[in-house]
Amino acid sequence: MKKLIAEFKEFITRGNVLDMAIGVIIANAFGKITTSLINDVLMPFIGWITGSRDMTALNILVRPETLDETGAVVQEAITIGFGSLLATIVDFLLIALVVFFIVKASNKAKAIAESVKKHEEEEPAPEEPAGPTTEQLLADILAELKKQ
Repeated sequence: MKKLIAEFKEFITRGNVLDMAIGVIIANAFGKITTSLINDVLMPFIGWITGSRDMTALNILVRPETLDETGAVVQEAITIGFGSLLATIVDFLLIALVVFFIVKASNKAKAIAESVKKHEEEEPAPEEPAGPTTEQLLADILAELKKQ
């Protein structure tokens, strides 16, 4: 049981899991922002252009509801709700556009980092000044000893 807990602890504290959790939280918040942008900004503008106040009310009536003599509904109306579909498509396109720009920026940053790394690897390290080798030093010492 302790081994299982240790493995789970190692798994949950791994960087990838934490990065994924943060990504999910940010994506959820970003989804709320885009949904608000669509529902509160773009759809009223499109509704103004089309002459309808509420885009979700833009429907195609396939079959109207049928009522009996008492006013009870006998057959429900059949409608195709393209206003909601339009709002969802615009929401998707905005999110896809933002994700595209994020991936594009990430790829550009990665390419720049690889270019810098490659450039650093290609540059030879500055050579240290060549000094006398150990053999040369020993030969010089021997020569001085012979002189004395």
